[in-house]
Amino acid sequence: MVVQRNGSDSSTSVEPIGSGKLPGEVTKADIEIGSVQRDTSAPWVEPSSARALSRAPDDAEESVQPPADKPPDDEPEKYTSVSYWDILKHWSMMGYIGFGGPAAHIGLFQRYFVERYKWMSLQVFTELFALGQCLPGPTSTQVSFAIGTVKKGVLGGLLSGALFQYPGAVVMTAVGAGAAKFLTDDRKWLNGIVAGLSAVGVAMVASAAKGLLMKLCNTKVTAIVGTLAAAAAIYWSEPWLYPLLIVLGFIVTNITERKKDCRLSGNDGGVESLGFGMLGGGVLIGLWLAILAVVLALARTTYKHENGPLNWFEVFYRIGSIIYGGGQVVLPMLLTDVVQKDENGKELETTWVTEKQFYAGLGAVQAMPGPLFNFSAYLGAIIARRNGDLFLEGAVLAWFGLFSPGVMLMFGVLPFWKRFRTWQIYRRGLSGMNAVGVGLILASVFKMALDVWRISPFPNASLCIALFAFTAVDELKIFEPIVVICGALLGLFGWGVKLD
Repeated sequence: MVVQRNGSDSSTSVEPIGSGKLPGEVTKADIEIGSVQRDTSAPWVEPSSARALSRAPDDAEESVQPPADKPPDDEPEKYTSVSYWDILKHWSMMGYIGFGGPAAHIGLFQRYFVERYKWMSLQVFTELFALGQCLPGPTSTQVSFAIGTVKKGVLGGLLSGALFQYPGAVVMTAVGAGAAKFLTDDRKWLNGIVAGLSAVGVAMVASAAKGLLMKLCNTKVTAIVGTLAAAAAIYWSEPWLYPLLIVLGFIVTNITERKKDCRLSGNDGGVESLGFGMLGGGVLIGLWLAILAVVLALARTTYKHENGPLNWFEVFYRIGSIIYGGGQVVLPMLLTDVVQKDENGKELETTWVTEKQFYAGLGAVQAMPGPLFNFSAYLGAIIARRNGDLFLEGAVLAWFGLFSPGVMLMFGVLPFWKRFRTWQIYRRGLSGMNAVGVGLILASVFKMALDVWRISPFPNASLCIALFAFTAVDELKIFEPIVVICGALLGLFGWGVKLD
Protein backbone atom coordinates (compact mmCIF):
# COMPACT_ATOMS: atom_id res chain seq x y z
CA MET A 1 0.00 0.00 0.00
CA VAL A 2 0.97 3.66 -0.41
CA VAL A 3 0.99 6.16 2.43
CA GLN A 4 -0.47 9.55 1.51
CA ARG A 5 -0.26 12.77 3.52
CA ASN A 6 -3.04 15.34 3.45
CA GLY A 7 -1.77 18.80 2.45
CA SER A 8 -4.32 20.66 4.66
CA ASP A 9 -3.77 18.80 7.95
CA SER A 10 -1.43 16.32 9.56
CA SER A 11 -3.57 13.26 9.12
CA THR A 12 -2.33 10.32 7.16
CA SER A 13 -4.44 8.06 4.96
CA VAL A 14 -3.70 4.64 3.53
CA GLU A 15 -4.51 3.89 -0.12
CA PRO A 16 -4.72 0.23 -1.07
CA ILE A 17 -2.57 -0.82 -3.98
CA GLY A 18 -5.49 -2.48 -5.66
CA SER A 19 -7.49 0.74 -5.82
CA GLY A 20 -6.42 1.36 -9.43
CA LYS A 21 -4.55 4.57 -8.57
CA LEU A 22 -0.87 4.92 -9.37
CA PRO A 23 1.60 6.14 -6.75
CA GLY A 24 1.88 9.91 -6.97
CA GLU A 25 -1.16 10.30 -9.24
CA VAL A 26 -3.38 13.36 -8.69
CA THR A 27 -7.10 12.72 -9.01
CA LYS A 28 -10.01 15.09 -9.26
CA ALA A 29 -11.26 13.99 -5.85
CA ASP A 30 -7.91 14.84 -4.28
CA ILE A 31 -8.04 18.35 -5.66
CA GLU A 32 -11.68 18.89 -4.65
CA ILE A 33 -10.77 18.22 -1.01
CA GLY A 34 -7.63 20.35 -1.30
CA SER A 35 -5.07 17.58 -1.06
CA VAL A 36 -2.38 16.31 -3.36
CA GLN A 37 -1.05 12.82 -2.87
CA ARG A 38 2.51 12.20 -3.93
CA ASP A 39 4.92 9.34 -3.65
CA THR A 40 7.92 11.10 -2.16
CA SER A 41 10.18 8.14 -2.72
CA ALA A 42 10.27 8.67 -6.53
CA PRO A 43 11.20 11.65 -8.75
CA TRP A 44 8.36 13.98 -9.61
CA VAL A 45 6.70 13.29 -12.95
CA GLU A 46 3.61 15.26 -13.82
CA PRO A 47 0.87 12.85 -14.83
CA SER A 48 -1.06 13.70 -17.95
CA SER A 49 -4.39 13.80 -16.14
CA ALA A 50 -3.16 16.52 -13.81
CA ARG A 51 -2.25 18.94 -16.58
CA ALA A 52 -5.91 19.50 -17.40
CA LEU A 53 -6.88 20.27 -13.80
CA SER A 54 -6.35 23.30 -11.60
CA ARG A 55 -3.87 23.05 -8.74
CA ALA A 56 -5.15 23.22 -5.20
CA PRO A 57 -4.72 26.58 -3.42
CA ASP A 58 -2.67 24.98 -0.66
CA ASP A 59 -0.28 23.64 -3.23
CA ALA A 60 -0.15 26.70 -5.52
CA GLU A 61 3.36 27.65 -4.46
CA GLU A 62 4.72 24.42 -5.98
CA SER A 63 5.39 24.78 -9.74
CA VAL A 64 5.50 21.58 -11.71
CA GLN A 65 8.49 21.41 -14.09
CA PRO A 66 9.33 18.78 -16.69
CA PRO A 67 12.39 16.67 -16.04
CA ALA A 68 15.60 18.64 -16.44
CA ASP A 69 17.06 16.16 -18.93
CA LYS A 70 14.10 16.36 -21.33
CA PRO A 71 14.06 19.32 -23.76
CA PRO A 72 10.74 20.99 -24.56
CA ASP A 73 8.82 19.54 -27.47
CA ASP A 74 8.93 22.83 -29.40
CA GLU A 75 12.66 23.46 -29.00
CA PRO A 76 14.00 24.67 -32.40
CA GLU A 77 16.43 22.45 -34.23
CA LYS A 78 20.03 23.55 -33.96
CA TYR A 79 22.27 23.94 -36.99
CA THR A 80 26.03 23.64 -37.22
CA SER A 81 28.24 26.71 -37.17
CA VAL A 82 31.16 26.18 -39.53
CA SER A 83 34.68 27.51 -39.88
CA TYR A 84 36.67 28.23 -43.02
CA TRP A 85 38.40 24.92 -42.44
CA ASP A 86 35.03 23.12 -42.51
CA ILE A 87 34.20 24.77 -45.83
CA LEU A 88 37.62 23.86 -47.22
CA LYS A 89 37.31 20.26 -46.06
CA HIS A 90 33.80 19.52 -47.29
CA TRP A 91 33.73 21.58 -50.48
CA SER A 92 37.06 20.22 -51.69
CA MET A 93 35.33 16.86 -51.90
CA MET A 94 32.30 18.32 -53.71
CA GLY A 95 34.57 19.48 -56.51
CA TYR A 96 35.60 15.88 -57.21
CA ILE A 97 32.33 13.99 -56.77
CA GLY A 98 29.94 16.46 -58.41
CA PHE A 99 29.17 14.35 -61.48
CA GLY A 100 25.87 14.33 -63.34
CA GLY A 101 25.06 17.97 -64.05
CA PRO A 102 23.09 20.61 -62.11
CA ALA A 103 20.26 18.30 -61.08
CA ALA A 104 22.64 15.86 -59.45
CA HIS A 105 24.58 18.71 -57.85
CA ILE A 106 21.47 20.09 -56.12
CA GLY A 107 20.63 16.64 -54.79
CA LEU A 108 24.22 16.19 -53.62
CA PHE A 109 24.21 19.53 -51.77
CA GLN A 110 20.91 18.70 -50.11
CA ARG A 111 22.12 15.26 -49.04
CA TYR A 112 25.34 16.56 -47.52
CA PHE A 113 24.70 20.08 -46.22
CA VAL A 114 21.08 19.68 -45.10
CA GLU A 115 20.75 16.05 -44.05
CA ARG A 116 24.27 14.96 -43.12
CA TYR A 117 26.11 18.04 -41.85
CA LYS A 118 23.06 20.10 -40.68
CA TRP A 119 24.40 23.39 -42.01
CA MET A 120 20.90 24.73 -42.71
CA SER A 121 17.24 23.78 -42.79
CA LEU A 122 15.56 22.26 -45.83
CA GLN A 123 13.42 25.39 -46.03
CA VAL A 124 16.46 27.68 -46.37
CA PHE A 125 18.09 25.32 -48.90
CA THR A 126 15.00 25.20 -51.10
CA GLU A 127 14.76 28.99 -50.99
CA LEU A 128 18.36 29.29 -52.18
CA PHE A 129 17.58 26.75 -54.90
CA ALA A 130 14.54 28.78 -56.01
CA LEU A 131 16.58 31.98 -55.92
CA GLY A 132 19.15 30.42 -58.23
CA GLN A 133 16.42 29.39 -60.65
CA CYS A 134 15.01 32.91 -60.76
CA LEU A 135 18.39 34.43 -61.70
CA PRO A 136 20.32 34.03 -64.95
CA GLY A 137 23.30 31.73 -64.75
CA PRO A 138 24.12 28.18 -63.62
CA THR A 139 21.81 27.29 -60.72
CA SER A 140 24.02 24.71 -59.01
CA THR A 141 27.01 27.06 -59.18
CA GLN A 142 24.99 29.89 -57.65
CA VAL A 143 23.78 27.61 -54.86
CA SER A 144 27.37 26.51 -54.16
CA PHE A 145 28.38 30.15 -53.61
CA ALA A 146 25.22 30.89 -51.59
CA ILE A 147 25.73 28.00 -49.13
CA GLY A 148 29.17 29.25 -48.12
CA THR A 149 27.92 32.84 -47.97
CA VAL A 150 25.06 32.19 -45.54
CA LYS A 151 27.49 30.44 -43.19
CA LYS A 152 30.67 32.57 -43.37
CA GLY A 153 29.92 35.65 -45.46
CA VAL A 154 31.48 36.72 -48.76
CA LEU A 155 34.81 34.97 -48.17
CA GLY A 156 33.03 31.76 -47.21
CA GLY A 157 30.93 31.95 -50.37
CA LEU A 158 33.93 32.57 -52.59
CA LEU A 159 35.72 29.63 -50.97
CA SER A 160 32.84 27.14 -51.31
CA GLY A 161 32.05 28.17 -54.88
CA ALA A 162 35.66 28.18 -56.08
CA LEU A 163 36.36 24.75 -54.55
CA PHE A 164 33.35 23.33 -56.35
CA GLN A 165 34.41 24.78 -59.73
CA TYR A 166 38.15 24.45 -59.96
CA PRO A 167 38.73 20.68 -60.53
CA GLY A 168 36.57 20.59 -63.65
CA ALA A 169 37.80 24.00 -64.83
CA VAL A 170 41.48 23.05 -64.56
CA VAL A 171 40.99 19.73 -66.32
CA MET A 172 38.91 21.24 -69.14
CA THR A 173 41.49 23.99 -69.66
CA ALA A 174 44.19 21.33 -70.01
CA VAL A 175 41.98 19.33 -72.38
CA GLY A 176 41.38 22.38 -74.56
CA ALA A 177 45.08 23.24 -74.57
CA GLY A 178 46.55 19.86 -75.39
CA ALA A 179 44.01 17.09 -75.90
CA ALA A 180 41.42 18.57 -78.28
CA LYS A 181 42.95 16.73 -81.28
CA PHE A 182 43.18 13.52 -79.26
CA LEU A 183 39.47 13.70 -78.44
CA THR A 184 38.47 14.19 -82.07
CA ASP A 185 40.02 10.83 -82.99
CA ASP A 186 37.70 7.84 -82.81
CA ARG A 187 39.01 5.87 -79.84
CA LYS A 188 36.57 3.11 -78.93
CA TRP A 189 38.06 2.37 -75.50
CA LEU A 190 37.64 6.04 -74.55
CA ASN A 191 34.04 5.93 -75.79
CA GLY A 192 33.45 2.98 -73.47
CA ILE A 193 34.74 4.88 -70.43
CA VAL A 194 32.67 7.95 -71.31
CA ALA A 195 29.57 5.76 -71.74
CA GLY A 196 30.08 4.27 -68.28
CA LEU A 197 30.58 7.69 -66.68
CA SER A 198 27.52 9.08 -68.47
CA ALA A 199 25.40 6.21 -67.18
CA VAL A 200 26.52 6.96 -63.61
CA GLY A 201 25.66 10.62 -64.19
CA VAL A 202 22.10 9.67 -65.15
CA ALA A 203 21.82 7.54 -62.00
CA MET A 204 22.93 10.44 -59.81
CA VAL A 205 20.40 12.76 -61.43
CA ALA A 206 17.68 10.15 -60.90
CA SER A 207 18.62 9.81 -57.23
CA ALA A 208 18.53 13.58 -56.79
CA ALA A 209 15.17 13.80 -58.54
CA LYS A 210 13.69 11.10 -56.32
CA GLY A 211 14.75 12.85 -53.10
CA LEU A 212 13.57 16.28 -54.21
CA LEU A 213 10.27 14.92 -55.58
CA MET A 214 9.41 13.39 -52.22
CA LYS A 215 10.19 16.61 -50.36
CA LEU A 216 9.10 19.40 -52.72
CA CYS A 217 6.27 17.86 -54.77
CA ASN A 218 4.34 16.30 -51.88
CA THR A 219 0.93 17.84 -52.61
CA LYS A 220 -1.43 17.31 -55.54
CA VAL A 221 -0.89 20.85 -56.83
CA THR A 222 2.91 20.76 -56.70
CA ALA A 223 2.93 17.26 -58.22
CA ILE A 224 0.85 18.52 -61.16
CA VAL A 225 2.98 21.66 -61.55
CA GLY A 226 6.18 19.63 -61.51
CA THR A 227 4.85 17.09 -64.02
CA LEU A 228 3.65 19.76 -66.46
CA ALA A 229 6.96 21.62 -66.16
CA ALA A 230 8.84 18.40 -66.92
CA ALA A 231 6.66 17.72 -69.96
CA ALA A 232 7.16 21.26 -71.27
CA ALA A 233 10.93 21.04 -70.78
CA ILE A 234 11.06 17.73 -72.66
CA TYR A 235 9.02 19.09 -75.56
CA TRP A 236 10.57 22.56 -75.89
CA SER A 237 14.09 23.85 -75.23
CA GLU A 238 13.77 27.59 -75.91
CA PRO A 239 15.63 29.82 -73.39
CA TRP A 240 12.49 31.81 -72.55
CA LEU A 241 10.67 28.68 -71.39
CA TYR A 242 12.40 28.34 -68.01
CA PRO A 243 11.67 31.80 -66.58
CA LEU A 244 8.12 31.52 -67.93
CA LEU A 245 7.55 28.20 -66.14
CA ILE A 246 8.94 29.62 -62.89
CA VAL A 247 6.56 32.59 -63.10
CA LEU A 248 3.60 30.29 -63.83
CA GLY A 249 4.48 28.04 -60.88
CA PHE A 250 4.69 31.12 -58.66
CA ILE A 251 1.21 32.26 -59.80
CA VAL A 252 -0.42 28.82 -59.46
CA THR A 253 0.51 28.22 -55.83
CA ASN A 254 -0.30 31.82 -54.92
CA ILE A 255 -3.82 31.11 -56.14
CA THR A 256 -4.24 27.62 -54.67
CA GLU A 257 -2.66 28.56 -51.33
CA ARG A 258 -4.13 32.08 -51.06
CA LYS A 259 -5.74 31.29 -47.70
CA LYS A 260 -2.68 29.58 -46.26
CA ASP A 261 -0.69 31.33 -43.55
CA CYS A 262 2.89 31.13 -44.82
CA ARG A 263 4.57 33.37 -42.28
CA LEU A 264 8.05 32.35 -41.23
CA SER A 265 8.27 30.64 -37.87
CA GLY A 266 11.03 29.18 -35.75
CA ASN A 267 14.70 30.08 -35.92
CA ASP A 268 16.81 31.39 -38.77
CA GLY A 269 17.34 27.94 -40.29
CA GLY A 270 21.11 28.10 -40.01
CA VAL A 271 21.58 31.42 -41.82
CA GLU A 272 24.44 33.35 -40.18
CA SER A 273 25.34 35.87 -42.88
CA LEU A 274 24.03 37.38 -46.10
CA GLY A 275 27.37 38.54 -47.45
CA PHE A 276 27.27 42.10 -48.67
CA GLY A 277 24.82 44.58 -47.19
CA MET A 278 21.98 45.92 -49.30
CA LEU A 279 24.12 48.85 -50.47
CA GLY A 280 26.90 46.49 -51.56
CA GLY A 281 24.38 44.19 -53.21
CA GLY A 282 22.86 47.05 -55.15
CA VAL A 283 26.31 48.21 -56.30
CA LEU A 284 27.13 44.66 -57.47
CA ILE A 285 23.92 44.41 -59.51
CA GLY A 286 24.67 47.80 -61.04
CA LEU A 287 28.22 46.69 -61.86
CA TRP A 288 26.91 43.61 -63.66
CA LEU A 289 24.64 45.78 -65.83
CA ALA A 290 27.41 48.31 -66.50
CA ILE A 291 29.86 45.63 -67.67
CA LEU A 292 27.19 44.10 -69.91
CA ALA A 293 26.39 47.46 -71.50
CA VAL A 294 30.07 48.33 -72.09
CA VAL A 295 31.14 45.03 -73.64
CA LEU A 296 28.03 44.91 -75.86
CA ALA A 297 28.68 48.43 -77.11
CA LEU A 298 32.39 47.88 -77.78
CA ALA A 299 31.91 44.50 -79.48
CA ARG A 300 29.39 46.02 -81.87
CA THR A 301 31.25 49.24 -82.64
CA THR A 302 35.00 49.62 -82.09
CA TYR A 303 35.83 45.88 -82.13
CA LYS A 304 33.04 44.75 -84.45
CA HIS A 305 35.21 43.00 -87.06
CA GLU A 306 37.97 41.78 -84.77
CA ASN A 307 38.75 38.45 -83.18
CA GLY A 308 40.36 39.34 -79.89
CA PRO A 309 40.00 39.00 -76.12
CA LEU A 310 37.17 41.52 -75.79
CA ASN A 311 35.12 39.73 -78.46
CA TRP A 312 35.61 36.40 -76.72
CA PHE A 313 34.66 37.83 -73.33
CA GLU A 314 31.58 39.58 -74.78
CA VAL A 315 30.15 36.35 -76.20
CA PHE A 316 30.48 34.40 -72.96
CA TYR A 317 29.44 37.28 -70.67
CA ARG A 318 26.36 38.02 -72.79
CA ILE A 319 25.27 34.38 -72.78
CA GLY A 320 25.92 34.07 -69.03
CA SER A 321 23.74 37.14 -68.42
CA ILE A 322 20.66 35.91 -70.27
CA ILE A 323 20.72 32.14 -69.83
CA TYR A 324 18.17 30.31 -67.67
CA GLY A 325 17.88 26.59 -67.14
CA GLY A 326 21.49 25.53 -66.71
CA GLY A 327 24.08 23.87 -68.89
CA GLN A 328 21.85 22.00 -71.33
CA VAL A 329 20.21 25.26 -72.44
CA VAL A 330 23.51 27.13 -72.88
CA LEU A 331 24.93 24.60 -75.36
CA PRO A 332 22.98 25.62 -78.49
CA MET A 333 23.70 29.29 -77.79
CA LEU A 334 27.44 28.61 -77.45
CA LEU A 335 27.42 26.47 -80.59
CA THR A 336 25.90 29.30 -82.62
CA ASP A 337 28.49 31.85 -81.46
CA VAL A 338 31.74 29.88 -81.41
CA VAL A 339 31.21 27.64 -84.47
CA GLN A 340 30.82 30.12 -87.32
CA LYS A 341 29.26 29.05 -90.62
CA ASP A 342 28.32 30.77 -93.86
CA GLU A 343 24.79 31.17 -95.16
CA ASN A 344 24.94 27.68 -96.68
CA GLY A 345 25.81 26.08 -93.35
CA LYS A 346 29.43 25.42 -94.29
CA GLU A 347 31.99 25.88 -91.54
CA LEU A 348 34.22 28.93 -92.04
CA GLU A 349 37.99 28.60 -92.00
CA THR A 350 38.13 31.44 -89.46
CA THR A 351 35.69 29.75 -87.08
CA TRP A 352 36.68 30.05 -83.44
CA VAL A 353 36.06 26.34 -82.78
CA THR A 354 35.31 23.53 -85.22
CA GLU A 355 32.10 21.58 -84.79
CA LYS A 356 34.07 18.40 -84.21
CA GLN A 357 36.10 20.06 -81.44
CA PHE A 358 32.89 21.39 -79.89
CA TYR A 359 31.23 17.97 -79.60
CA ALA A 360 34.43 16.24 -78.53
CA GLY A 361 34.79 18.71 -75.65
CA LEU A 362 31.13 18.29 -74.77
CA GLY A 363 31.70 14.56 -74.30
CA ALA A 364 34.73 15.27 -72.12
CA VAL A 365 33.04 17.82 -69.86
CA GLN A 366 30.11 15.48 -69.23
CA ALA A 367 32.61 12.97 -67.86
CA MET A 368 34.07 15.58 -65.48
CA PRO A 369 32.85 16.66 -62.03
CA GLY A 370 31.49 20.14 -61.51
CA PRO A 371 29.16 22.31 -63.60
CA LEU A 372 28.75 21.93 -67.34
CA PHE A 373 29.67 25.62 -67.63
CA ASN A 374 33.31 24.51 -67.21
CA PHE A 375 32.97 23.73 -70.92
CA SER A 376 33.73 27.44 -71.38
CA ALA A 377 37.35 26.93 -70.21
CA TYR A 378 37.83 24.29 -72.90
CA LEU A 379 36.33 26.49 -75.61
CA GLY A 380 38.35 29.51 -74.50
CA ALA A 381 41.61 27.56 -74.63
CA ILE A 382 40.89 26.37 -78.18
CA ILE A 383 39.81 29.83 -79.34
CA ALA A 384 43.02 31.39 -78.04
CA ARG A 385 45.24 28.69 -79.57
CA ARG A 386 43.57 28.95 -82.96
CA ASN A 387 44.13 32.71 -82.82
CA GLY A 388 47.81 32.30 -81.91
CA ASP A 389 47.42 33.55 -78.33
CA LEU A 390 48.23 31.96 -74.99
CA PHE A 391 45.62 29.29 -74.22
CA LEU A 392 45.35 30.38 -70.58
CA GLU A 393 44.19 33.87 -71.62
CA GLY A 394 41.28 32.48 -73.62
CA ALA A 395 40.33 29.95 -70.93
CA VAL A 396 40.23 32.58 -68.17
CA LEU A 397 38.25 35.13 -70.23
CA ALA A 398 35.70 32.57 -71.40
CA TRP A 399 35.33 30.93 -67.96
CA PHE A 400 34.91 34.20 -66.06
CA GLY A 401 32.71 35.57 -68.81
CA LEU A 402 30.21 32.73 -68.55
CA PHE A 403 30.25 32.29 -64.77
CA SER A 404 30.58 35.82 -63.39
CA PRO A 405 27.10 37.24 -64.28
CA GLY A 406 25.22 34.54 -62.33
CA VAL A 407 27.62 34.68 -59.38
CA MET A 408 27.52 38.50 -59.21
CA LEU A 409 23.72 38.42 -59.28
CA MET A 410 23.54 35.84 -56.49
CA PHE A 411 25.86 37.87 -54.25
CA GLY A 412 23.90 41.02 -55.18
CA VAL A 413 20.43 39.63 -54.47
CA LEU A 414 21.20 37.69 -51.25
CA PRO A 415 21.10 40.82 -48.97
CA PHE A 416 17.60 41.65 -50.30
CA TRP A 417 16.47 38.02 -49.87
CA LYS A 418 16.33 38.58 -46.09
CA ARG A 419 13.45 41.00 -46.64
CA PHE A 420 11.40 39.55 -49.45
CA ARG A 421 11.62 36.00 -48.05
CA THR A 422 9.19 37.15 -45.33
CA TRP A 423 6.56 38.34 -47.81
CA GLN A 424 3.48 36.14 -47.91
CA ILE A 425 3.22 36.35 -51.70
CA TYR A 426 6.80 35.11 -52.08
CA ARG A 427 6.37 32.29 -49.60
CA ARG A 428 3.15 31.09 -51.21
CA GLY A 429 4.80 31.11 -54.61
CA LEU A 430 7.93 29.37 -53.34
CA SER A 431 6.38 25.89 -53.44
CA GLY A 432 5.33 26.44 -57.05
CA MET A 433 8.79 27.68 -58.09
CA ASN A 434 10.44 24.72 -56.39
CA ALA A 435 8.00 22.31 -58.03
CA VAL A 436 8.98 23.73 -61.43
CA GLY A 437 12.64 23.29 -60.54
CA VAL A 438 12.06 19.66 -59.60
CA GLY A 439 10.12 19.19 -62.83
CA LEU A 440 13.10 20.46 -64.82
CA ILE A 441 15.32 17.99 -62.97
CA LEU A 442 12.84 15.20 -63.74
CA ALA A 443 12.89 16.16 -67.42
CA SER A 444 16.68 16.00 -67.43
CA VAL A 445 16.51 12.42 -66.11
CA PHE A 446 14.46 11.27 -69.10
CA LYS A 447 16.38 13.31 -71.66
CA MET A 448 19.79 12.25 -70.35
CA ALA A 449 18.73 8.60 -70.20
CA LEU A 450 17.63 8.73 -73.83
CA ASP A 451 20.82 10.53 -74.87
CA VAL A 452 23.02 8.03 -73.05
CA TRP A 453 21.15 5.16 -74.67
CA ARG A 454 21.39 6.75 -78.13
CA ILE A 455 25.10 7.64 -78.18
CA SER A 456 26.41 4.68 -76.18
CA PRO A 457 28.43 2.04 -78.03
CA PHE A 458 26.53 -0.53 -75.92
CA PRO A 459 23.06 1.01 -75.22
CA ASN A 460 21.51 -1.80 -73.18
CA ALA A 461 24.62 -2.27 -71.08
CA SER A 462 24.68 1.48 -70.37
CA LEU A 463 21.15 1.32 -68.98
CA CYS A 464 22.21 -1.59 -66.77
CA ILE A 465 25.20 0.40 -65.50
CA ALA A 466 22.86 3.29 -64.71
CA LEU A 467 20.53 0.93 -62.83
CA PHE A 468 23.40 -0.52 -60.76
CA ALA A 469 24.71 2.98 -60.01
CA PHE A 470 21.27 4.20 -58.90
CA THR A 471 20.95 1.37 -56.40
CA ALA A 472 24.50 1.92 -55.17
CA VAL A 473 24.01 5.66 -54.61
CA ASP A 474 20.38 5.86 -53.55
CA GLU A 475 19.83 2.69 -51.56
CA LEU A 476 23.23 1.31 -50.57
CA LYS A 477 24.66 4.81 -49.89
CA ILE A 478 28.03 3.91 -51.37
CA PHE A 479 30.48 6.82 -51.52
CA GLU A 480 29.91 8.62 -54.85
CA PRO A 481 33.52 8.65 -56.10
CA ILE A 482 33.65 4.87 -55.73
CA VAL A 483 30.48 4.56 -57.83
CA VAL A 484 31.96 6.87 -60.47
CA ILE A 485 35.17 4.84 -60.71
CA CYS A 486 33.20 1.59 -60.91
CA GLY A 487 31.05 3.09 -63.69
CA ALA A 488 34.17 3.95 -65.72
CA LEU A 489 35.56 0.44 -65.20
CA LEU A 490 32.26 -1.16 -66.23
CA GLY A 491 32.25 1.01 -69.36
CA LEU A 492 35.79 -0.13 -70.18
CA PHE A 493 34.73 -3.72 -69.52
CA GLY A 494 31.74 -3.27 -71.84
CA TRP A 495 34.06 -2.10 -74.63
CA GLY A 496 36.47 -4.96 -73.98
CA VAL A 497 33.90 -7.77 -74.16
CA LYS A 498 31.96 -6.05 -76.97
CA LEU A 499 28.61 -5.74 -75.21
CA ASP A 500 25.64 -4.42 -77.15
